[in-house]
Amino acid sequence: MTEHAPAAQPTAAATTQPAPAGSWPRWPVGVEGLAYGGDYNPEQWPLATRVEDVELMREAGVNLVSVAIFSWAMLEPREGEYDWEWLDDVLDRLHGAGIRVALATATASPPPWLTRYHPEILPELADGTVLHQGGRQAYRVSSPVLREYALRMTRRMAERYGQHPALALWHVDNELGCHVPHDFSDDAAAAFRRWLEARYGTVDALNAAWGTAFWSQRYDSFDEVLPPRTAPTFANPTQQLDFARYSSDELLTHYRALRDVLREVTPHVPTTTNLMVSTGTKWMDYFSWSADLDVVANDHYLRAHDPEGHVELAFSADLTRGVAGGAPWILMEHSTSAVNWQPRNRAKGPGEMLRNSLAHVARGADAVMFFQWRQSVAGAEKFHSAMLPHAGTDTQVWRNTVALGEALRALAPVRGSRVHADAAIVFDYEAWWGAELDSHPTQALRYPNEVLAWYRQLWHRGITVDLVRPGADLSAYRLVVVPTLYLVSDDDAARVSAAAEAGATVLVTYCSGIADENDHVRAGGYPGAFRELLGVRTEEIWALQDGEHVVVDDGATADLWTEQTHLAGAEAVRRYASGPLTGWPAVTRREVSAGTAWYVGTRLDELGASRLVDELLGEAGVLPVVPAVPAGVEVVRRRGEAASDGSAASFLFVINHTDADVAVAAEGVDLLTGAAADTEVTVPAFGVAVVQETAPAR
Repeated sequence: MTEHAPAAQPTAAATTQPAPAGSWPRWPVGVEGLAYGGDYNPEQWPLATRVEDVELMREAGVNLVSVAIFSWAMLEPREGEYDWEWLDDVLDRLHGAGIRVALATATASPPPWLTRYHPEILPELADGTVLHQGGRQAYRVSSPVLREYALRMTRRMAERYGQHPALALWHVDNELGCHVPHDFSDDAAAAFRRWLEARYGTVDALNAAWGTAFWSQRYDSFDEVLPPRTAPTFANPTQQLDFARYSSDELLTHYRALRDVLREVTPHVPTTTNLMVSTGTKWMDYFSWSADLDVVANDHYLRAHDPEGHVELAFSADLTRGVAGGAPWILMEHSTSAVNWQPRNRAKGPGEMLRNSLAHVARGADAVMFFQWRQSVAGAEKFHSAMLPHAGTDTQVWRNTVALGEALRALAPVRGSRVHADAAIVFDYEAWWGAELDSHPTQALRYPNEVLAWYRQLWHRGITVDLVRPGADLSAYRLVVVPTLYLVSDDDAARVSAAAEAGATVLVTYCSGIADENDHVRAGGYPGAFRELLGVRTEEIWALQDGEHVVVDDGATADLWTEQTHLAGAEAVRRYASGPLTGWPAVTRREVSAGTAWYVGTRLDELGASRLVDELLGEAGVLPVVPAVPAGVEVVRRRGEAASDGSAASFLFVINHTDADVAVAAEGVDLLTGAAADTEVTVPAFGVAVVQETAPAR
């Protein structure tokens, strides 16, 4: 039916008192065990197909689906006219089948009538190019007009479906910032000025922070400030950094505005939005978003060109767990097989869908979901794989879908358990933004590659790692790795120093501590904020040219970055054996109270990094989850809450990325097969085992 008047159903606000702040549910309501499902887009299909969908979902063991993500134009085909009938029917059918719903606000893409009537909501690039309707996310979050329409749509969704028995979770918008992380429009300029005034208070403080004495950039009022639009040459670096901060905050502000409507109307339903935590998503500081999400949800996709994509997957899952503060989180999207948006889209091999899914679960996810349920036959994503492919149910992908559902049901006891790590890597979005600004010693440095290089070394040794933000409490870790933390505050640098003083082995790498939070270089020599901790002083950076290498005295090579470093309390562990800095320290070590502080002033090759990591682990006493695990096998342990005697249920995930059967030490029962493991578990090639351990973990 097409509706012009407000929905006749009673609203949650009329029947429920607002919940006290902070008391919102933290998990999809009514979902038992591990959640399983994906994006469901019934508006793309006729009724007969929708009926079939529900039956097939039951066969696959689906218990949670995301609905109405891109449905605005279907639900409000013309301004003020609503057609709810099809969505009413879908939610009723899902409820009848016992399937819970993560219902979207339907605001992820404005309908064509809205951009036609209000083209002023369209985003702009730095050069003034307008991004038009015809794809998705054709809006600027700073637009008051867009906000008004999005809030109205969100309220209508909440009032109509807030009391629907299938509703388990609100899915706010979708992948905020995916396509438009930065908008340079006049609306954005006004919002940026307000953000700057709130941050600095006075224009004099802004001038000091931005160093505007350089190039005659001094501002006399906030009204003179613009976003870093296309300019004749390099834009002010602190202006660029602050615009990145503002843009992340403005996207979060948009989420908060929609969420607050949902909390007002439906305080009994948790809210989230799907983040994109990975090495490829740069511009949203998800650590600063996490407190506003009732449960953290993430989308992750493998890069087909990467032969060790499973390592990047593990990194992204660990980073998502870090954003979630260690709490269970939702894998909201990944792919059953190939995606559609990479230059060459590879189908997944034998067992890969199961391995990918359970690797996320091993690292803290209590939900496994996909884009999408049924593969589209039209539109830009028609070649993106789905749980139910074009070829139907007589396919390996469908058999994988059913098998994964069975596996997740068997893993129900895992829900709520957590991952423990003795090693941490400090990861910072602002350091990422700062390190990759223009006019630096090298433009070849890529922050996520630097972090992932050290993570990869630990992954291959079976070491579980927490990825934490600067300023996190590091006291629980024996090993702390701080890669390329280009800019850092005094307080956050002090946390790293405190970890070493308390007994941790701390490794800091090149391009760290150089600048403060305003991107002002710390005078006195590099690595700035960490000089005293490390006992070194670098007088000059010697960036290496493309293809240029130097030799280190242990036989390793190094590239990208070298430093002319003086010892100021540290000892040289490695020295350069070739190049312009022959004889100068490349790697140093300093004893600090109960711990040690190491500095690597160059980018070591695989051999050099491997040798160094072995030394660090030996010194720190950090051990793999299980000893003597074959190469290419991933082992992670999750633990439940401790009992009064200190024991806790524990679950050992063994993921075999190799083409040969492997045996791993374990005692307990494999939840996936029911087989007992007396002293070891045998995992088939490309397979997975999850052992509920007999001896409770302590």
